[in-house]
Amino acid sequence: MTDIKASLLAEKIIAIIRGIGSDKMKETVGALLEGGVKLLEVTFDQQDKNKELDTLKSLEIIKREFGERVCLGVGTVLTTEQVMSAVSAGAEYVISPNTDVKVIQKVKELGKISIPGALTPSEMVTAYNAGADIVKLFPAGVLGIEYIKALLAPLSHIPVVAVGGISVENIDQFINAGVKGVGVGGNLVNKKAIYSGEYYKITQTAQAYKKKIEGLV
Repeated sequence: MTDIKASLLAEKIIAIIRGIGSDKMKETVGALLEGGVKLLEVTFDQQDKNKELDTLKSLEIIKREFGERVCLGVGTVLTTEQVMSAVSAGAEYVISPNTDVKVIQKVKELGKISIPGALTPSEMVTAYNAGADIVKLFPAGVLGIEYIKALLAPLSHIPVVAVGGISVENIDQFINAGVKGVGVGGNLVNKKAIYSGEYYKITQTAQAYKKKIEGLV
């Protein structure tokens, strides 16, 4: 995928892969792809250095095994050091839960797509003015649809993806509220299904999300 930002905005759904070991990554990504979900966010675990290293290994595995069949990103990025290591491992876009101007600037310096997290109008504008390509509204499910509509009304020039609490049942509400896409974690990348080897459940859920999205476009 040559135009990463265009792909992100066109596909509308990012699968958030959190807490899944690199040993399960090939099968997990294969199941998501079979279900039509190509955008991936493999997250860092800030509490465990070994798991942080495993995230980098996962990025390398996905890049090697799937290449341009996927659009590969990294999530929960809090430092410029993590930006550099993730980009070296193959990440094309960098997602954070917060707005850190230094992180945004490092991502842009490396020529990648920056998607920092924001909660308020001030954070959104700060992130966008610092160079963010897209802003992640988090936690969207807690904020609610009416908050999102009110937030986006004066800031419609800023592309926003919503993350947190997005289900097959409510994804249409978020898209109709004005967000350009969504990030979905456990509701899509279900740990229980993965660790029990029931990858078909991941595929089925991915297909359900894609079908719902296609009905909105």
